[in-house]
Amino acid sequence: MNDAEPIRFDTKIAVLLREDLETWQRLNVTAFLVSGLGSQIPEVIGEPYEDADGVPYLPMFRQPVLVFEGTKETLATAHARVLSRALPRALFTSDLFATGNDRDNRAAVRAVPTGDLDLVGLAVYGPKNAVDKVLKGARMHP
Repeated sequence: MNDAEPIRFDTKIAVLLREDLETWQRLNVTAFLVSGLGSQIPEVIGEPYEDADGVPYLPMFRQPVLVFEGTKETLATAHARVLSRALPRALFTSDLFATGNDRDNRAAVRAVPTGDLDLVGLAVYGPKNAVDKVLKGARMHP
């Protein structure tokens, strides 16, 4: 492949946020959600960076992260779809805004049945077509 040719991906990384979140919540939720994907799916991570002086930097995702928004109902539908397709996913519930650490976050999620989770964010990774089907009804984040 020629280095000048654009790189195309047959997969998609997407984050779906509930539309009523405050700006700081949107940023926080997005950061938490994508960290889950990067930790469990090594192929989404690119090579380490280095500047012209040879200072190294951590690797990041190898492809763009697309951010969408939708209603509470849109998130619930997307959650059901992502589960039925068994795609890699991360979630963020409203309860996590009241916790301050990973242990309490996990306990807050574990305390709620799947159908009762108050989702404010969902990240998903997989084939483009499958991710598009999960996100049907959501719109690109402004």
